[in-house]
Amino acid sequence: MNRVGQYSAFADVAIFEAVRTPWVDLGGALSQVSPIDLGIKVGREVLARAGIDPLAVDSVLAGSMAQASFDAYLLPRHIGLYSGVAQAVPALGVQRICATGFELLRQAAEQLRDEVQLALCVAGESMSRNPIAAYTHRDGFRLGGEVQFKDFLWEALYDPAPDLDMIATADNLARRYGLSREAVDRHACDSHQRALQAQRNGAWAEEIVTVDNQVFELEGYQPRGISLARRAGAVSVDSHPRPTDLAALARLRTVHPDGVQTAGNSCAVVDGAAAALVGRASACTHPPLARLLASAVVGVAPEFMGIGPAPAIRLLLQRSGLNLGDIDRFEINEAQAAQVLAVAHELELDSTRLNVQGGSLALGHPLAATGLRLVMTLARQLRQHNLRYGIASACVGGGQGMALLIENPTYRA
Repeated sequence: MNRVGQYSAFADVAIFEAVRTPWVDLGGALSQVSPIDLGIKVGREVLARAGIDPLAVDSVLAGSMAQASFDAYLLPRHIGLYSGVAQAVPALGVQRICATGFELLRQAAEQLRDEVQLALCVAGESMSRNPIAAYTHRDGFRLGGEVQFKDFLWEALYDPAPDLDMIATADNLARRYGLSREAVDRHACDSHQRALQAQRNGAWAEEIVTVDNQVFELEGYQPRGISLARRAGAVSVDSHPRPTDLAALARLRTVHPDGVQTAGNSCAVVDGAAAALVGRASACTHPPLARLLASAVVGVAPEFMGIGPAPAIRLLLQRSGLNLGDIDRFEINEAQAAQVLAVAHELELDSTRLNVQGGSLALGHPLAATGLRLVMTLARQLRQHNLRYGIASACVGGGQGMALLIENPTYRA
């Protein structure tokens, strides 16, 4: 059998509301906050924004990549409980690395085929709290033996199958598609400029919730909460978008001597969380944020993992009966500049429909939460400009690509 991936179509699924925290740079104001508490913050906020009683939630789906707190195993359950969801409602952990946010929405849509009426989807990621880890010392240290502690955040960028880090996979795509250092730097510069303009225009104000010191109470149980890094005030905007130019980007050294990727044209490392409520479109009393129409996920060669969005988007379009020209906006995660340019080249996408408010090169990429951010940003663009269809997509470490198709419920031809 010639397998091309997995496709799912959804007939009556809507994203009622979606919010996120600001994306804050590594070591910044959110650096001491557990991803569980970031998740509780957005979980509570999305329910309040939607005007929905937490006791109406039937399912909790949550994701986070790194074990960034000692109670990491309990992340989905504690996010649900401290968000006010009924104790009897189960919680499930979801993980598809950079596409975890998409997978949360897909899993929620699949659950709606059965008895679930409303699902709370939450992703929290603390890149700052990724541990310095050891995996071989449970039995102690031998005299004179090697002591092997490693930086989990750094080591997670390495794939032992092709013996390459994620930056090298993007450099592979640059060679395959003939992408120059100047081209990738120019895309990074454009991403920052678009993001700065979007920030000045308040493009993300509606989706961002302000984060401040806060205590979360749960009757009968221990309180928990958010304590921002020392001297940090309330956080209400993304911290990474900044003015830059080609000359500044060109001065940066490439990660690999024969490559094109640098710290300046790769995604920023940030902390943040996002949440969405998913339910039946037919149950909405007012237009939801978006209708979720379909999802597609595929596998690709690990050494070219960044090309994953291209076949995922192709499968999504082929099975949904749409073509590229029908899609008004694309939000494709910018893991690296060469990676997103390779996808755009492969699909022949024009820049006027791709990441028009900038992407993760400027905003940052808190792994599990990025997919939710892409979808909510895309949905609000469609509504603002009376556009109909949008696709959000991302590559996935290890060699996968995932894409979601959404529709603006308020579109008028």
